[in-house]
Amino acid sequence: TMIMNLGCVIIGLSLGVILFAGTGLAAEPAEVEKFVNARIEIGEMMTNYFKGGAQGEVQRPSAEQMKEMSADINTKLGKLLTKYDLTIEEYRGRSKEVFADEAAVKGYLNEHPDLKQRYEALSLDRMGRGGSSSRGY
Repeated sequence: TMIMNLGCVIIGLSLGVILFAGTGLAAEPAEVEKFVNARIEIGEMMTNYFKGGAQGEVQRPSAEQMKEMSADINTKLGKLLTKYDLTIEEYRGRSKEVFADEAAVKGYLNEHPDLKQRYEALSLDRMGRGGSSSRGY
C-alpha cells in the first residue's frame, strides 16, 4: 500500500542520515592537516608565552592579571587560527573529533617528519590530551 511504502521510504531516509552522520566522524585529510598544523602552532605559542616566567620563587598572578593573560591569549589564538580559516569556537568544537581519528593524525604526521618532530615536542597533556584540560588546545 501507499502508506506502507511511504513509511519504508521515511525509515530508509532516517537510517541513511544516521549512517551518514556516523561516517562523518572520520576526519577528512584536509581537515586533519589544518587541525594538526594549528595545534602545533598553538602549542608552540603557548610554550613561548609561558617561558618568560620567573625562576625560583613563583608568585601566583592576581585575578586581574589572570583575566588580562586570558584575554591576551585569546587574542593571539584568534589571530593564529585565522591563518587556518578557523575561529576559536570552531577549533575547540571540532578538534576533539579530528584528533580522535588517531590513524588519520598519525598518517599525516608520518608523511611530514618535520611536523611530527614539532608535534611530539609539545606538552600535549596541557593541550587537553590525557589531561583534564577542558580548553582543548
